[in-house]
Amino acid sequence: MKKPELLVPAGSLEVLKVAVRYGADAVYIGGEAFGLRAKAKNFSFEDMKEGIAFAHEHGVKVYVTANIFAHNDDLKEAESYFTQLAEAGPDAVLISDPGMFLLARKYCPDLEIHISTQANNTNYMTYRFWWKMGAKRVVSARELSLEELKEIRANIPEEMEIESFVHGAMCISYSGRCLLSNYFTGRDANHGECTHPCRWKYAVVEEQRPGEYLPVEENERGTYIFNSKDLCMIEHLPELLDAGIDSLKIEGRMKTALYVATVARTYRKAIDDLLESKEKYEANMPWYHREIRQCTYREFSTGFYFGKPNEQSQIYDANTYVSESVYLGCVEALDDRGFARIEQKNKFCVGDTIEIMKPNGENITTDVVEIWTSDGETRQSAPHPQEILFLNLSIKPEIGDLLRASERK
Repeated sequence: MKKPELLVPAGSLEVLKVAVRYGADAVYIGGEAFGLRAKAKNFSFEDMKEGIAFAHEHGVKVYVTANIFAHNDDLKEAESYFTQLAEAGPDAVLISDPGMFLLARKYCPDLEIHISTQANNTNYMTYRFWWKMGAKRVVSARELSLEELKEIRANIPEEMEIESFVHGAMCISYSGRCLLSNYFTGRDANHGECTHPCRWKYAVVEEQRPGEYLPVEENERGTYIFNSKDLCMIEHLPELLDAGIDSLKIEGRMKTALYVATVARTYRKAIDDLLESKEKYEANMPWYHREIRQCTYREFSTGFYFGKPNEQSQIYDANTYVSESVYLGCVEALDDRGFARIEQKNKFCVGDTIEIMKPNGENITTDVVEIWTSDGETRQSAPHPQEILFLNLSIKPEIGDLLRASERK
């Protein structure tokens, strides 16, 4: 069985390093322009260079998104952007717009070009077109089934790569090309400024279609008829590999380090277990299910892979995430006392029992014995996000470990 690439998102330099440590084969990131996640922290060119160097030291590739649909006044800036991008040295650039494709070919000719899912890649002739243009890889439209992907694989060059989303948030609109945000708020989703109006509550009346009823449910907060479940294909890796997918892509450049570490580590173990034996993969399924829920998520579905989704792929009664665990911080260093230095993310207290989450799949229970500030003061609790703290834990962590705690109900 051919080993697939595990492709993991990173919205910041911190999260890139977490993705690399927790099992990614490749990471995709955005620069400060031309990506479809304008609200992510994204990467300055200095951070990009540092992140690329870190990833390459660990044998991990880096792909940079430049997948907006450009307007005329974007093009001049794109020329200088691609020139700088070539100097930063990523492994590929991700493109949707044919005009941006031509600029990338001209100004960073040594980089692979991957075609974004935004380009509506739904048939093998489209794949062949991009291959003839010089693209190495195409990201499949999320509307494709496994059977359609098999047919594409059989009708494109063997060297051409297929990348497909296997986990993360789903979009209500076709291949993610949505006008709701632009219409309601003037913020263009196709320029990376989506306000996610598909997560808002609506009341829908269509009086010209008697007898056609939307399956709308309601609670005291309203209805959420556009709100989709998250994609999760952890149970179906054999089918994905059988379809000939080369790169398994995780959605989430807006997500936390805990989300990225949790999902990357779980899929890493599942892929490795499957390549070792199908029996081991199936035996460890309860672990995958338990771990994949240790970060924020909406309820899960399999998207379009087994045919068109039905009403079970939507969430009508809420727009909120489910959260089993909270992220406390990443161990950045250990001081002379063996105390863990973290930038605190969520509240915890002395006496709390927390978990050390290790890249190899281990979860170690430990107690918070002491909390110290960078000024040498002791604390009984840590209520202030982004404060630098030093933790005396009953079991010592290692640099790069993540700390998490069960969500308080």
